[in-house]
Amino acid sequence: MLPDDARADDIRPGEVRPVAPRAHAAHPTWWKAPLLASVAGLPFLVLVHRSFWSEDGVDAFKAAFYVSAGLLALSWALPHRRSLRTPRLLAAGAGLGCVGLLMLFTLLVSAAMAGI
Repeated sequence: MLPDDARADDIRPGEVRPVAPRAHAAHPTWWKAPLLASVAGLPFLVLVHRSFWSEDGVDAFKAAFYVSAGLLALSWALPHRRSLRTPRLLAAGAGLGCVGLLMLFTLLVSAAMAGI
């Protein structure tokens, strides 16, 4: 119970109140999801690029290549606010998923061409 002369919204000398985070404050770990997706996905994107487009390969999957590279770039380009944490995670995850599908297609085409 509070004394009669004190209210719940009074600030006493030396008292520290918790401050709510600002809505537009930068998220301290905004870089983790894009970094993980980039470290895992970029080597595979380079491998897919070297295996198909260096020899004028399958043109139908260039769109998937560009979409996956664009999603990885979007995960880095989104503003660093806490409110955009979920879209950043979704962009990084979708980019990494597209890279995984491209790698799966690359393995299947390689196996088919080898006669396995």
